[in-house]
Amino acid sequence: MKIRLIVSFLALVVLALPLSGCGKKGSPHAPGPQDKIIYPQGYPPAD
Repeated sequence: MKIRLIVSFLALVVLALPLSGCGKKGSPHAPGPQDKIIYPQGYPPAD
């Protein structure tokens, strides 16, 4: 009975781990062209 529980848990983990990253493609980045992104910037802004 205990073996069955362990095998069931491992099967659940093996099936759930690939789903945890659904919809994610690489590291986050700000939307838009790079030359239009103004953040992050220093404070206070340079004149």
